[in-house]
Amino acid sequence: MSDTPSQRAVVIGGGLAGITAALELADAGLGVTLVEGRPRLGGLAFSFRRGDLTVDNGQHVYLRCCTAYRWFLDRVGGAELAPVQARLDVPVLDVGHPKGPRLGRLRRDPLPVPLHLGRSLATYPHLSLAERASVGRAALALKKLDPSDPALDDVDFATWLGRHGQSERTIEALWDLVGVATLNATAPHASLGLAAMVFKTGLLSEAGAADIGWARVPLGRLHDTLARKALESAAVRVETRTKAESISRTEKGGWRVELAGETLDAEVVVLAVPQKETHDLLPEGALDEPDRLLDIGTAPILNVHVVYDRKVLKQPFFAALGSPVQWVFDRTDSSGLTGGGQYLAVSQSDAGDEIELPVAELRARYLPELEKLLPAARGAGILDFFVTRERTATFAPTPGVGRLRPSARTRADGLYLAGAWTATGWPATMEGAVRSGFSAAGAALSALGRPHVHPLQEAA
Repeated sequence: MSDTPSQRAVVIGGGLAGITAALELADAGLGVTLVEGRPRLGGLAFSFRRGDLTVDNGQHVYLRCCTAYRWFLDRVGGAELAPVQARLDVPVLDVGHPKGPRLGRLRRDPLPVPLHLGRSLATYPHLSLAERASVGRAALALKKLDPSDPALDDVDFATWLGRHGQSERTIEALWDLVGVATLNATAPHASLGLAAMVFKTGLLSEAGAADIGWARVPLGRLHDTLARKALESAAVRVETRTKAESISRTEKGGWRVELAGETLDAEVVVLAVPQKETHDLLPEGALDEPDRLLDIGTAPILNVHVVYDRKVLKQPFFAALGSPVQWVFDRTDSSGLTGGGQYLAVSQSDAGDEIELPVAELRARYLPELEKLLPAARGAGILDFFVTRERTATFAPTPGVGRLRPSARTRADGLYLAGAWTATGWPATMEGAVRSGFSAAGAALSALGRPHVHPLQEAA
């Protein structure tokens, strides 16, 4: 604990970015208050009750290379509850093949990069021999790119892939298979800079970088229950169901945060809320062009939830081709379902065409598709079918978005920004959210003259 007299911070927003910033500031000795408008923490990665089930609003995964989110799991005591695969292994089922359904796998061998994926790519049945060879050449070209180069942000990923010999089928069956899930956009609508960052870090940095991790418990246990416990242990005051109404300067140069029925004064304020809410709360002069925040688009994610009366899927998850279905996950155990049934979550990224469709229409669309993919589902009883919609799930990773994303620092001393939409270098992921919390807290502590070691450097 620093000998410096206690300084106060207010963190507005209780998602992963805000929780991270609050923990870091509190660990450095500041008196921290975290305010969140919802009745729970966790932002858009949360759980809710539906009858006897505990349901995640959407399926969230991370990769072994997501070192910041892994730090978060360790910090809240949840690492064992969201383990990573021993080795990357993704079943990919194509039901659109002329000769009938074909199952392939994307998996790695215990070999150095890029040989770790060589055998998997060479035997990947969803591409021709020529297409598989073209993927290797494109991957080598991708490895030479610098994702931080601003010029890459102006180019869409599909254009670059086309220039490097990637057919429409190759983009669909490989690049978009990964890219849609991580970027929440197809290649024509994704910044090359962000795509290069995803593929270089996940597939071309270390052999195990793309091994997949996911929560074996409801997300609310990690991002709300355990996170709240960690915050309380760090002496952070947590106020949910509490919205910040305004932020203003005090006469002494600090900050005043107006809440409903209470006023908080602090030396540091971290705004860890979505871009529109940030825009509405920003004091005048805090950013040169605050309206640019409103130019950062959003992209939706749709999740279709189906509870069957029997087991219809043997794998923990799979990806699909030749179908509207993208990724399917078994959430039976984590939801608390008992009695021999099975609960599947269908995760649909880049879901702009479907996000507003009625539940009945989505049911008529997706149940037959699941029967095509899973023969065991044919004739199975449907115990429940429901939909969760996140209309503004992520920022849209479109070309040019990089120049719109602000850094953690503002022009106003003591005021900082956090959120996956800020300039983390990552797309809108749990990893990006935690990294933004690091950046905001680190900038604040540096400005206060408080000794601070970046958590990932400390871990290294």
